[in-house]
Amino acid sequence: MLWVLLLLVAWSAAAVSCIRLCLVTAGAAHRPPPAAPASTPHELNLYETAFLAGGPQRVADLALVSMHLRRRLLLAHTGWATVVDPEGRDEVERTVIHAIGPEGQSRIGPIRAAAAAADAVRTLADRLVAAGLAVPHGTRTSLESAVRAVRGSAVLVVVLAVTAVLMPGQETGYAGPVAAWFGLPLVLTLGCLAIARVENHPYSPWASPSGQRWLDSLPAPVRGADRDLLAAVAVRGVGAVEDPALRAALTSGARAGG
Repeated sequence: MLWVLLLLVAWSAAAVSCIRLCLVTAGAAHRPPPAAPASTPHELNLYETAFLAGGPQRVADLALVSMHLRRRLLLAHTGWATVVDPEGRDEVERTVIHAIGPEGQSRIGPIRAAAAAADAVRTLADRLVAAGLAVPHGTRTSLESAVRAVRGSAVLVVVLAVTAVLMPGQETGYAGPVAAWFGLPLVLTLGCLAIARVENHPYSPWASPSGQRWLDSLPAPVRGADRDLLAAVAVRGVGAVEDPALRAALTSGARAGG
């Protein structure tokens, strides 16, 4: 029967993709610490904290908010950024100003993308990886690829099940048992995705176990001071911004950049 061959294909895809995801996840969780860490968690600055919590995009958001609060950059609710002070105080700020360009004004989306991909952020990431606090790029991309593979297998199982059920020339009452057999690999893939989500939520995909422990040890920022707002943005992202105009600038910029 042809549907049995389709079922074997479904089982093979589901099993291979789920085993791969388990192996990649286990490898990432048990990655040995570096022999000579470049820094300790106590030396982390806000940019490094932002990277561990949200990756390069979070670093760019933090720089934009910091420059806006300190009147070096004006972020409009329409999603545009205007340079007020062209002298950046650090490499990330200088990257932001360079991304805006000589006209001194640009949309926030392209600025965020350029800053996130800049050498200054890559250097920061390499430093955190060397310290054992961040997940290496290859490990993170492997995990993302493994998750996509399991999702693809789940879709393939559904397609093969529909194909098997709709095949012509089948006996009456055949659809139910066939669908049930295909339900088993589907449950396997969906269950694997659910476990992976539970294991990683609310943890950052950018932080290693040591980096995540550092994030978990941070005190909750107190509202009111700029430093506390920046700490909240570093850890929680632009959702921590309470000023509606500033939040509109950042969110509209994200839509324009996406």
